[in-house]
Amino acid sequence: MSAPHVPARTLTTAHLSAAHPFFAGRTLDRAGPLIGREITTGRAFAVDPWRLYADGHITNPGTVIAGQVGLGKSALVKTYLARHAILGRRSVVIDPKGEYGALAAWFGSAAICLRPGGQTRLNPLDPTIGADARVALVAAVVELGLERRLDPLERAACERACVVVSTGSTGTLTAVYDALRRPAPDDAHRLGTTPDRLAEETRACALAVRRLCEGELAGMLDTPTTPDVRLDAPVVVFDLQALRNSAALGIVIACIAAWHEGRHPRDHAGRIFVVDEAWALIATSATAEFFQRSWKLARASGVQNILIVHRVSDLRAAGDAGSRVAQIAEGLVSESEICVLLRQAHADLPTTRERLGLTDAESEIVTRLPRGCALWRIGDRSFVVAHVVSDAERALIDTDHAMRAARP
Repeated sequence: MSAPHVPARTLTTAHLSAAHPFFAGRTLDRAGPLIGREITTGRAFAVDPWRLYADGHITNPGTVIAGQVGLGKSALVKTYLARHAILGRRSVVIDPKGEYGALAAWFGSAAICLRPGGQTRLNPLDPTIGADARVALVAAVVELGLERRLDPLERAACERACVVVSTGSTGTLTAVYDALRRPAPDDAHRLGTTPDRLAEETRACALAVRRLCEGELAGMLDTPTTPDVRLDAPVVVFDLQALRNSAALGIVIACIAAWHEGRHPRDHAGRIFVVDEAWALIATSATAEFFQRSWKLARASGVQNILIVHRVSDLRAAGDAGSRVAQIAEGLVSESEICVLLRQAHADLPTTRERLGLTDAESEIVTRLPRGCALWRIGDRSFVVAHVVSDAERALIDTDHAMRAARP
């Protein structure tokens, strides 16, 4: 194994701790998967968020990983998930670039490729999902389709549709669509109206769900889950590259998030939920609120949520300044007590420093970190760590093979 080096500095021992606080600070318990080694001391560096939480080092396991392309961000994430999987912890990855298929294959499964009209389906209203999660999902799907918040009648109609669906043998979004466009007399009576009038007043809601059942997005989330899909694999990867530039990406993300939250409400072994290209996915209030709820419930459900971005400022740009989306995005950063920064551009440093409260020493070092090195902020402590990759993991992390293959 090998690791890169940071540039050396010359100084006296009298000034060492002030000039380089990473050397003088306390180290972490080495329990957990190995990440690499601390640059200043050469000590092994391992991270186990559940152990850190139990020991009182952090109060929220939420994590933000920021780094430009080519600096080793993907390699770090993939080996992190693989090493945790060996310890029995499961991971779910939202992959809008199609880069995590090899990771799923490492553990004997295949990436779940969702695309309109494709062969693979995921039922976000799986019978194992709780009633509250089903209602939240349907409301989010409708709000995303309408691009606005639901009024009280519309929300009540969605709740009644979910109740009707839950009494059937297999609840699906297609069944929700049918329940919204043809409400039962009892449901209309409960809401103080008639079936025809209720159908007319909630017609827009039904049409929003229809997009996933009969419209341009059919063939992904509208029927029972495809039998050969492995949802119990150590690493479950949702390959969404076919939707990367689609306005419907947020809807699919919301459905997967609801499935994940409802299917595994509590996992004592610990789970990891990874969202790559997070800056593009937290773009609407509905999806942003799903992520916000995941952060709030992380401790109770035993989940480490990880957002992956190029720059910390990307999350600030998720919505218009002062909007609810922007506020939620900034809140996710503030509530994440584990932050991993690979080299940052000088132009991005002011925003990064402001959002994360970096010290002068931390601000200086993040602009000159070599490839494969990162500043780890864990609670109130910082570490400069060189990521170590084994020979066996080289094929797992290789994302440059296409460029090399095209070389003359």
